[in-house]
Amino acid sequence: MSALLDVRVAAIRELTPVIREYRFEPLTGMLPGFSAGSHVQLHLPNGRRNAYSLLGDPADTRQYRIAVRHQDGSRGGSRYLHQSLEVGDRLRLSPPANLFPLHGEAREHILVAAGIGITPFLAYSRELLRRGADFELHYAYRTGTSDAYADELRQLLGPRLHEYQGGVRRLDLAALLQERALGAHVYACGPQSLLLDLQEQAATQGWSPRRVHWEAFAAPEPGQPFRVELARSGQQLEVGPDQSLLEALEAAGVDIPNLCRGGVCGQCQTPWLNGDVEHRDHFLSADERSSSLMPCVSRGCGSPILLDI
Repeated sequence: MSALLDVRVAAIRELTPVIREYRFEPLTGMLPGFSAGSHVQLHLPNGRRNAYSLLGDPADTRQYRIAVRHQDGSRGGSRYLHQSLEVGDRLRLSPPANLFPLHGEAREHILVAAGIGITPFLAYSRELLRRGADFELHYAYRTGTSDAYADELRQLLGPRLHEYQGGVRRLDLAALLQERALGAHVYACGPQSLLLDLQEQAATQGWSPRRVHWEAFAAPEPGQPFRVELARSGQQLEVGPDQSLLEALEAAGVDIPNLCRGGVCGQCQTPWLNGDVEHRDHFLSADERSSSLMPCVSRGCGSPILLDI
């Protein structure tokens, strides 16, 4: 694993009653560069590790910026950031990783965001403007709650920005995808309902999966506690109701590669040998699930799980 980055919280800005922006500066030197669509993992003092999109200009490596929505029922990530983190505090970040890059061969970029899903498209927009690329941004939000960057984007993008205010104008993905050139690619970030709708509409209209890109950083859902045994060491672990299997493994000193911590990227794919598993990922095929699981989101649901590690 790459060395962690030591940063200081340089500023905290309240954007809406439920969304705050955090700006981080390096304790020494400069921060690594990143590409549009990148994210970092925050290693929080309460033991949580959460991934957040970098929303600043990729050309500016003096600072990193993220925005976080306070989630009802937070397991400790957004709640800690909103209630405990203060300007001047020090944190450690994983270096930027990109699971949601711009497609190099796209001739038209259609960006679709809902709520806090706007964050990766702040960096996208600046990069695409710099390139002189053909693109448009469709932004669905609730006024006063999840419209964190509406004013900034109006000034930045002008007619490229299409707004969908809750209760006023509905985002119609079927209409949005119709009669697009073959060189068009669509990118979406937002709640699961948006992503599922996009995939369904794209498939119905014959879009190649290679032209449909999406990102979701969903915190693992809680569940019943369960037990895990590691086949090679014989070590046994208890996974709590508000703890992911990945977090339990990390707490026990077992290093599992990971990037998204949301069942999307496939980095933490782990072989399992026995036990009942509830798969909650968006990566593994049905065949792969017979012998692998994603510990960032998968849970036991009965007998203890035996992992091949």
